[in-house]
Amino acid sequence: MHRRNFNKLLAIGPLSLGVINPISAGTENPKKPKRALIKPAALKPGDRVGLVTPAGPINPEKFQNAITNLESMGLMPVYTQSAFSRNGYLAGGDEERLADLHNMIADPDIKAIWCLRGGYGCTRIINKLDYNLFKKNPKIIIGYSDITALLLAVYAKTGLVGFHGPVAISDVFTPFTASQVQSVLFGNTSLPHEIPFQTQSAEKFVTGHEPYVIHEGKCSGELTGGNLSLLVCLPNTSFAPSYAGKLVFIEDIGEKPYRIDRMLTFLLESTDLSKAAGIILGVFNDCDTLDKESSMTLKQVLTDRLEPLKIPCFYGFTFGHVVDICTFPVGVMANMDTSKLSIHLLEHGVRI
Repeated sequence: MHRRNFNKLLAIGPLSLGVINPISAGTENPKKPKRALIKPAALKPGDRVGLVTPAGPINPEKFQNAITNLESMGLMPVYTQSAFSRNGYLAGGDEERLADLHNMIADPDIKAIWCLRGGYGCTRIINKLDYNLFKKNPKIIIGYSDITALLLAVYAKTGLVGFHGPVAISDVFTPFTASQVQSVLFGNTSLPHEIPFQTQSAEKFVTGHEPYVIHEGKCSGELTGGNLSLLVCLPNTSFAPSYAGKLVFIEDIGEKPYRIDRMLTFLLESTDLSKAAGIILGVFNDCDTLDKESSMTLKQVLTDRLEPLKIPCFYGFTFGHVVDICTFPVGVMANMDTSKLSIHLLEHGVRI
């Protein structure tokens, strides 16, 4: 799976209203055990935020992006020399990355952990994390792509809400990205909080990333998901999420349609993904084919694998490897509506 900053774009098309999924009545199943969520404290201006690289190494020339992005929100970035370490495709050795992350979690002056980038490496360290340390020091942890494994592992072991959102080293946050991440991390939004579809440019129509509905409807559930290539690494481990009754968000980058097919097929066979309340697909950048005679298209693959589930599902939402990135709190209740291409958060992901 390729890991790189992508500035490709979205566009929107006409959609239609569907039926309401039974889980969307507005209340949780009374027989379902109450969730033991831990919500980290909301950020406020002046807070110190630790910058870490738990996966791949950064391009030092882009490090200033992280400083600019955090300072523009009134936050104070804090980092160590480990942020610049490199060991081939890893940001330093496993023990170095673990130590830097653990130290940031344990430091009472650090109020949040912002991953500088994804890449590869989180699956190498999640079995070595001190989860008691995370539980005793609940903090915001945010990132996407390979950071999927870290967010889901911490949630599975502790119940701590993590945040699937922009990595710190992204190109300077757009107004949409900045407003969404601030609303969620600072908790300064009313509920329900709408995450609207973001039309980034008409160029999206020529790149084939325009949105479409795979199965119509509305539904509610807890948010979970992330990068598809990481989701297929977790089944049969203690870090694997359950998808039953949840809103599952999925994206990827640089994977051919047959590989997307293979990964979705594996998830459908090895997990309870078919029992999800709904599926929100992001923009799968660089995942289509130019050879439409010898390959299914990305749209054909996604429709073939997911439409038979008969649950609300649409493609092209604003998350993943795109310019305008929303922030999903993993574990909180939300709803989706395919007719409006919208997601609403029904509770805060932070403690206000």
